[in-house]
Amino acid sequence: MRRQIFILFLAFSLLLSACGSEGGAASSSSASSPPAEDHSVGGSPAPEEFAAPLTLAAYPTASFHPVLSGNKANLTLAPLLYEGLFAVDSQFQAVPLLCEGYTVSEDRLTWTFTLRSGVTFSDGTPLTGETAAQALQTALDPASRYAGRLSGVQSIRGGEGQVVLTLSQPNSSLPLLLDIPIALGTGARPLGTGPYLLTDSGGSLSLTARSDWWQGSGSLPVQEIRLASLTKSDELVSAFNSGEVSLIDVDLTGNSELGSSGSYQVWDYPSTDLLYLGFNASQGLCRDPEVRRAVARAIDRDSLAETIFARHAAAAAIPVHPVSLLYNEELAKRLSYDPSILTDLDLKGRSLTLLVNIENTAKSAAANEIARQLQEAGLRVTVERLPWEEYTAALAARDFDLYLGEVYLTPDFDLSALIAPGGALNYGGWEDSVISGLLSAFRTAEGELRQSAAASLYRYLCQQAPIAPICFKNGSVLTQYGRLDQLNPTQYNVFYDLSHWTVP
Repeated sequence: MRRQIFILFLAFSLLLSACGSEGGAASSSSASSPPAEDHSVGGSPAPEEFAAPLTLAAYPTASFHPVLSGNKANLTLAPLLYEGLFAVDSQFQAVPLLCEGYTVSEDRLTWTFTLRSGVTFSDGTPLTGETAAQALQTALDPASRYAGRLSGVQSIRGGEGQVVLTLSQPNSSLPLLLDIPIALGTGARPLGTGPYLLTDSGGSLSLTARSDWWQGSGSLPVQEIRLASLTKSDELVSAFNSGEVSLIDVDLTGNSELGSSGSYQVWDYPSTDLLYLGFNASQGLCRDPEVRRAVARAIDRDSLAETIFARHAAAAAIPVHPVSLLYNEELAKRLSYDPSILTDLDLKGRSLTLLVNIENTAKSAAANEIARQLQEAGLRVTVERLPWEEYTAALAARDFDLYLGEVYLTPDFDLSALIAPGGALNYGGWEDSVISGLLSAFRTAEGELRQSAAASLYRYLCQQAPIAPICFKNGSVLTQYGRLDQLNPTQYNVFYDLSHWTVP
C-alpha cells in the first residue's frame, strides 16, 4: 500500500478548503483509487533527524467539529477523536464500530441500532441512545457535510441503548452511510469516543491517548501526538517540507503546486470521486443512445488513468469503484476501449462541444486527451474551458454536447442525483421510464441480491449511456520518509487500522 516518490512539483488541493460534498456538483479539486508499485529516487532523510515520529497539522482558530467544520486539516484528525456507528473499509463495506447490532422492520423503513455497551466520551460521559441520536440530528443540519447522504431519513430518536432511524424509502445500505462521527455537542471542540483526547496546554495542542478508551489504549502505536498549530494554508506546505508535520492528506491530481524536493512515501487509497463524461441527452447528436454508447467506447480510460492522473486513479467503465464487491468485471470487459464502433457510425466531421472547468489543470488535460481520442475516431471536438461559475451556468442551460464532470458519490454508490429524472446533477436532461425502478431495486436489495440488482442497473446504463464513467481518482497520504510504516488509509479515515502502524 505504499509508494516512495521524489517530488519536484506536487499537486494537491488546499487543505483549508471544505471537503467535497457527496452527490453535489464537484469543485475543481478532489480525491480517489488504489495505490501503485514501490519506487524511489533521491536521498532519504534519517528518521532520527526529526524531533517526533508523528506530528500532525491543526488549525486552532478553526472548528474541530467532525460534522460542522470546513477545515480539512482538522477534519483529517477527526477519526482519532471520534467514532461512528460504523466504519467504511477500503472496499466500501460497512464495519460495525459503536453499533453492536441492528434490526429492520418488515417494511424496511425503521432501523433500530443497538449501541455497544461500556463506551464513554473522553470526559467519562456514557454513550447513550439519546446522545447518539442528538449527534445524528446535528448531521441532518443543512450546514453539515453529511446532510446530503441523510436526505432519506425522516426521523431519528434515541432509546435505552439504542438509536432508531425512520426512512422515507427503503435503503439496504443505510449502515454504509452511518460512519458519521458521534460528537457530544455542537461546539468547536466537542468531545468524542475515539482513542485520543484533544488537549490544550497554554495554547500548545496535542492528542493524548485515552486510558479509558473502550478498545484499549495499549493497541495504539503512540500515546501522544504533537499538533503543529498553523494559521495559514502556506504554513502547512512549509511545515511538511521542513519535516515539522509528518503526514498530510492530499489530492495528487489537483491544481495547486507544492514546490518541494525530497523523498516521501505516498500511500494511495480508493475513493468515490468519480470523473465522468456527461452527454446532452435532450438535444443534438448525443440525443441518440447509439452515439453515446459509441463515444463511451472510444475513450481509452486506462491511458487517461496512467498518463493524465499518473496512476493516481482507477479506470472504470461502470459507475462503481473496481475494488467494490459490486463491480462487474465481465460487464466492464464488454465496454473496453474500441474506437472502431464510433468510426463505423460514419459521423466523420460532425462537431461536438466539450465543456470543462479551466480551474482544474488535470481535468483540462483530460478533456484535451478525450477530445483527441474522439477526433481520431472521426468527430470534430471543440473543448471549451470555462471558469467555475460560467461552467456551471452552461451546464444548467444545457449549452453543451459533452461535459467533463466530477462528483463524490456516497459510499453506497447511489447514482440518483446523476441519472434519476430531475436529479440535481442530471445536467444532460436524460429521462427514462425504466431507470427509477432499477435504482429502487438496487437501493432495496440485500445480500447477494444486491449484486444482481447492481448488475441489472449497470447493464442498462451501458445500453443507454446517460454518462460515460472514466475513472475514480485516488486520494493520497504523504508521509516523511522513514517516519511511519504499514499505513492502510481509507477515504473516510487516513488512520484506519492504526493499531498496525509502525512508528519507529
